[in-house]
Amino acid sequence: MAPFPINGNNSPRNYEPANDDFRNSSVLVPVITWKEELEVLFTLRTKTINHGGQLSFPGGGKEGDETIEETALREAQEEIGLHPQFAEVLGRLTPLYVGHSDNMVTPVVALLTEKQEFTRNPNEVDEIITVPLRDFISNQLLITEEWKLRDVPYKVPFWDIHHVPLWGATAMMMSEFVEITRDFFTE
Repeated sequence: MAPFPINGNNSPRNYEPANDDFRNSSVLVPVITWKEELEVLFTLRTKTINHGGQLSFPGGGKEGDETIEETALREAQEEIGLHPQFAEVLGRLTPLYVGHSDNMVTPVVALLTEKQEFTRNPNEVDEIITVPLRDFISNQLLITEEWKLRDVPYKVPFWDIHHVPLWGATAMMMSEFVEITRDFFTE
């Protein structure tokens, strides 16, 4: 799911930090279990924040001595009003370095076990959406297009799940989650 340069003169994007002074961050991959089928929750970030206007998982920077899991749950509580006591953390996905913001992001997967209403923080979230996990596993919504990213032509894979495409780091994280869960949810 990583964008790849079309022109051979352009090197692929770097997914490794140049040094150790990146910020540790985490996101929550919230899987809703109380509906008819499993759904994954995403936020549409407000245009005024880092990576604004993009679909993402709730998350942000680690504070103090909190664990990566505590960071993901705190950020989800701040961004969408998640009740952490109803989130069953299953584990972590592979950390991903996001060079644009100099963050090493660790995705934390959690089952949301109790029905709850989400309330978006208008300073960070324009919209909260949920998508059935089955839509990702089927690959029917997976598209690749040619885009210019910072004036460089790339082939960009994305999921067409919203009027804003799910691409980049969040799509890469979601892709790993789909591969891990695919054998459990095949028809």
